Amino acid sequence: MSTEADATRESDGGGQRRELTARLAVPEMDCPSCAGKVDKSLGRVDGVVDADLNPTTGTATVTYDPDRAAEADVVEAIEGAGYEVTGGMDGGDGATESDSSAGGVNVAPPSEVWTSPRAKKTWLGAVFVALGLSFEFVLTGGNAAVASVLEYPLHVADLLFLGAVAVSGVPVVRSGYYSATNRSLDIDLLMGTAIIAATGIGYFVEAATLAVLFSIAELLEDYAMDRARDSLRELLELSPDEATVVRDTGSSETPRADGEAVDGAEVTVDADDVAVGETVVVRPGDKIPLDGTVREGGSAVDESPITGESVPVDKSEGDEVYAGSITEDGYLEVEVTSTAGDSTLSRIIEMVQGAQAKQTETEQFVDRFAGHYTPVVVVLAILTAAVPPLVIGDPVTAGVAGYEIAFAGDWGTWFVRGLTLLVIACPCAFVISTPVSVVSGVTSAAKNGVLIKGGNYLEAMGEVDVVAVDKTGTLTKGELAVTDVVPVGDTDEATLLRRAAGLERRSEHPIADAILARADEAGVGDLPEPTGFESLTGRGIRGEIDVSGEAGGSADASDGSETYYVGKPALFEELGFDLSRAHAAADGSSDPRTDGGVAPEGAVEAVEATFDEGTLAALEREGKTVVLVGTETALLGAIAIADEVRPASRWAVERLHALGVEHVVMLTGDNEGTARAIAEQVGVDEYRAELLPDEKVAAVEELQAASGEVAMVGDGINDAPALATAEVGIAMGAAGTDTALETADIALMGDDIGKLPYLYDLSHTANGVIRQNVWASLAVKALLAIGVPLGLVSVALAVVVGDMGMSLGVTGNAMRLASVDPERPADAARDDR
Repeated sequence: MSTEADATRESDGGGQRRELTARLAVPEMDCPSCAGKVDKSLGRVDGVVDADLNPTTGTATVTYDPDRAAEADVVEAIEGAGYEVTGGMDGGDGATESDSSAGGVNVAPPSEVWTSPRAKKTWLGAVFVALGLSFEFVLTGGNAAVASVLEYPLHVADLLFLGAVAVSGVPVVRSGYYSATNRSLDIDLLMGTAIIAATGIGYFVEAATLAVLFSIAELLEDYAMDRARDSLRELLELSPDEATVVRDTGSSETPRADGEAVDGAEVTVDADDVAVGETVVVRPGDKIPLDGTVREGGSAVDESPITGESVPVDKSEGDEVYAGSITEDGYLEVEVTSTAGDSTLSRIIEMVQGAQAKQTETEQFVDRFAGHYTPVVVVLAILTAAVPPLVIGDPVTAGVAGYEIAFAGDWGTWFVRGLTLLVIACPCAFVISTPVSVVSGVTSAAKNGVLIKGGNYLEAMGEVDVVAVDKTGTLTKGELAVTDVVPVGDTDEATLLRRAAGLERRSEHPIADAILARADEAGVGDLPEPTGFESLTGRGIRGEIDVSGEAGGSADASDGSETYYVGKPALFEELGFDLSRAHAAADGSSDPRTDGGVAPEGAVEAVEATFDEGTLAALEREGKTVVLVGTETALLGAIAIADEVRPASRWAVERLHALGVEHVVMLTGDNEGTARAIAEQVGVDEYRAELLPDEKVAAVEELQAASGEVAMVGDGINDAPALATAEVGIAMGAAGTDTALETADIALMGDDIGKLPYLYDLSHTANGVIRQNVWASLAVKALLAIGVPLGLVSVALAVVVGDMGMSLGVTGNAMRLASVDPERPADAARDDR
């Protein structure tokens, strides 16, 4: 158990009131009905402020006021609801708020289901039932009367059946008592009532059979849920508990200057105790314990726990590494950049757990339905036991589907049928059908590098009609490089690059990195320092550059400084430049954005002959992004930047179509020519170019109105408004991006567009599994309910098929989602390494 200070709030008197949080493991709490019972019990504890109960993980997080309640009161309330608290980590009241994310129980520990005390009682009860049946039907000569109660003789078989009830049925009756005290109409109350009633009227065979079979069913459900929780435990085990840290031994008396290496010794400590800035040592084959930056060494690193990619990635000095990754063959010294509780892997685990706690629309519907279903069937069970004996005198025979069925009027027959309906009244299989599917789907996705932040997004992704995809960094690698430098007039290439790089050194756009890299490669130094820098969202940048004494400076710049612009051709058209000839195609047609070559009023005529005819159009047709450099009155030239299309992009689009996605659309802020070229390469159905962030939002809304539900795929930052507008927002390459992890509904942890078809396939399959589970549960319950009054369904059949069988069936069907694996073409896998 773990207790920690989770919050500090102001009291009415102006003082500070501390609230503690107990995070507890409750393995037997494995369905919403169980959680409801615990919640009601905790609600009666004075001082409990909030309770977060998660049956899929078997955990309870309870916030309470330590001045009015203690952790022992919380534990007592949970156990008073009939569920054992098995442990966690003990903490004291002196814990601080910073501890709140470090300790506690994330998932219930594995259970020894088949050797537990209840299992032993169940097996002993099964032996008693088997012996009782033997004396009842086989060894009838030995089934002598050995006692009597109220003049009712008890035979050997009866005593054995009563022994089975006492051994296997008492735990059921006890749970039913807890349900009654918490006013919860659940399976435990129904089964406990049925066992007591059957025993009370002398139906010992039915009572013993029900007790043993129901106990076996409960054990099987516990085992199935424990298996489902294994996937969560595997996630938790990815990050090592310990780290080898290089720490100063204090042996040297000479003070160290900043940046000077510190002599230290390697110390093995808990990963939670490592601070940001410390250096950890990772040897070949070891797991990297915390997120950080490589400071020394090099190694191939298996990042599959984070990105889902099985191909190791080479890491060297300056590269980022993630907790849970595994070094292949090299030695690394890593400077820690985040604590254990704030690592990428920790956030993934936290979000996966949070995803399972959120109810999907299907779950909410099922819970509402179950709230009406159980009381209705209980009423029908009572009517079945009470009404027919009153209205049926002599036996009645009726033909049903070609069979003759006799309806007797004796109380015993209809009482047993009423008990059978009580068994069928339990909605357990129906209620758990969706949560186990969500657990299986979300954890399976996390293992393959796809973080789904809620079961509702898992369901929604499988229903989308349109996938809208950003270009840069999504369909393309986002690794821009300058391909063409086209100076105009008297400007030379070095001057053009110097002006552009001078401005771009203040920008954070990927284009800026490409231009600065090209200037460095060309040996262009002495870059000017811009002043008055301003980013023109979606169009470019501008700033003042001191060009006094330099060739290419404006003669009008009285103080030596002049405002320069770097941006899209559209920006310069706004400034009054006529670029119609430069945009004109080689065949004489013109760019659709112009009037066909007639210079607009106010155009800067001196520029009309600066570019050869069709220069810009030719660059854009090749899929290149063109930026112009100049002032308000003079154009220095153009720089073309290209971004390589990801090898898996075309396959991903084709695969989405094959899986049933009707429409794949590319949304980009790039120019028309580049957008057209990329769209043709990857095979999207439609593209929309030159979109500002708000225009991408409008484009998503148009797609929603025209085609239905939309999933938007982007970088999670620039595309954040569009991601939020779509039914499902998907961020690419989120492993190292905090913003993407927080803002997106789904995050592809690696830069792999090939995971997008896998995500759709998993979600679509999950929706099918959920529908199968829900409708199969309902259908089986309905068929059994119809068969009970006809005498076709026994108590044993109701338990084995309606309760135990369906619970196992829906759990097993949900586990199929773990078998949905990512697929991708071999050539894309090779090229993306």
